[in-house]
Amino acid sequence: MRWLLAVLMCAAVAGCGGRRAARDATMEREPEPAAVEAGPAPLVVVSYNIRYGTAPDGENAWPKRRDLLVDRVRAHDPDVLALQEALRSQIDELLAALPGYASVGVGRDDGRARGEHAAILYRVSRLTPAAHGDFWFSDTPDMPGSKSWGNTVTRICTWARFEQRRGGPFIIYNLHLDHQSQPSRERSAALLAERIAARSPRDPVVVAGDFNAGETNPATLYLLGRAPSVPALSGAPAPPSPALRDTYRVVHPREREVGTFNGFAGRTTGEKIDYVLVGGGWTVLDADIDRAMPDGRCPSDHFPVWARLSLRADRAETR
Repeated sequence: MRWLLAVLMCAAVAGCGGRRAARDATMEREPEPAAVEAGPAPLVVVSYNIRYGTAPDGENAWPKRRDLLVDRVRAHDPDVLALQEALRSQIDELLAALPGYASVGVGRDDGRARGEHAAILYRVSRLTPAAHGDFWFSDTPDMPGSKSWGNTVTRICTWARFEQRRGGPFIIYNLHLDHQSQPSRERSAALLAERIAARSPRDPVVVAGDFNAGETNPATLYLLGRAPSVPALSGAPAPPSPALRDTYRVVHPREREVGTFNGFAGRTTGEKIDYVLVGGGWTVLDADIDRAMPDGRCPSDHFPVWARLSLRADRAETR
């Protein structure tokens, strides 16, 4: 009797084990549930005044600091690199050192290659320029080399509308405002606001650049929607402010040591004159000033500023 019970128990255990093995085998053969598609990676935008390459800067001349600057760009691995003061030769050297990027933008002196550029470098594996162009900060903004409003130096803005391989389109304006003339800075801000208001389609906006203006300057306050107006353009009322947000201040609202012009000395005092601004439709994930000094040296006389951004799902953009 005991022998018979033992045989029956073994058979039952074997049957259970067989059913479990069959069930496990069936589960292994079932396809995995479809993975939820991840959203597009954050967009990294860097704005960098790289100091023009023919400046007589001695130990800080371009050939002696070029590799330091390239290394800082690589460290950020930007999707968009907005340059100021870049000569055509410098842009070509950066493109050679940074495979996978292309550029848009013209020289400010002749609308082709002569003079400084406000070039926009972009990652070709992610971004395609659907449209791009340039305008000059003057009463004749479509005339290459033109200048007005008291600035003795020609000032330019380069813009591009990018379509992403994954993610929605956006438009970026890269500019370098005048270093001496406050009327020029204010009227340049008004012209920029006019172009932003007239853009079509009304994609989310990024504005990058060297404003040569601190955070309390009327030109800056106007672009941020904190000043009522700036001088009119050609007698017409100034357009409404685009009410942009300073990505740095979104992340660091109370920081006081914010200088971005270092004069090759590494100083961090002074005003923040370099910006990455955004309009509606963007979430600011992170932003900062890059004060790295490899080997105790500044790659440029400006610190680059950067932001990590994400397009909101609704991509709401009303301005």
